[in-house]
Amino acid sequence: MNTSPALAERLRAIVESPTYRLAYEDSELLGHDDLRPVRLQLELLKPERALREQGVYSTVVVFGSARVTDAVTANTQLAAFEQGAAISLANPALEKKLALARRRVEQARHYEQARRFANLISSRFQQQERCDFVVVTGGGPGIMEAANRGAFEAGARSIGLNITLPHEQAPNPYVSPELAFRFHYFALRKMHFLMHARGLVAFPGGYGTLDELFEVLTLIQTGKMAPIPVVLVGRTFWRRVVDFDYLVDEGYIAPADVDLFTCVDQAEEIVAALERFYAGRLREGASP
Repeated sequence: MNTSPALAERLRAIVESPTYRLAYEDSELLGHDDLRPVRLQLELLKPERALREQGVYSTVVVFGSARVTDAVTANTQLAAFEQGAAISLANPALEKKLALARRRVEQARHYEQARRFANLISSRFQQQERCDFVVVTGGGPGIMEAANRGAFEAGARSIGLNITLPHEQAPNPYVSPELAFRFHYFALRKMHFLMHARGLVAFPGGYGTLDELFEVLTLIQTGKMAPIPVVLVGRTFWRRVVDFDYLVDEGYIAPADVDLFTCVDQAEEIVAALERFYAGRLREGASP
């Protein structure tokens, strides 16, 4: 059938119209406010399907600061600041940066412990047909990178749950590509941290770490989730940041609530805490 130029142009406009797109291919449609429930469902379903396909049965969550670096990086940064301070006369701003750089060198021990713990737990539980205690982090730098790196160096897989932020957070290179996810909604990301969690390890950190830790403690305290071992790494840090005994003395939490977590300093102590919680069931190939 011959079509006039005007009708041909009209047909082209029809085919190229946003309304003619398949609904699931219409990113503009999905971005509308009233499509939020659909977006939430997609963020719920996508990672869950991938974990199932990859044979991930259970996870161990590692939280901690994005600002902590490995020892080599910390010492390199300190050396640069010391050199700058040596050629500068009484610069308060530089002195402040120098003091922080010195603390970063000290804090690098947490990076190494996270890396070692992830290496230990991943070496034990990555089986061919099923994967238990798979390390899962926020997928970013710092302690997150350390944990993903430890699993990577063990020849094991690990999960990264990245989040879109105003200042874009890039994934660290040690996350397994097939287990790297990016979220828009913090709520769905938090849900995925816990859906398969059989342990939570919290290293020193800031608002994000504290938020995630106390949400888990609240869920366990209120019976909204089954108890899991919660391990706080860095006794000195946690004693100073949160005075749990004071909360008990003031009656804001019950004495038994202090038993919801364990404080340790070393990677081997984290594994031992998991062992105690699962009372001998923490072994290769066994479902925790």
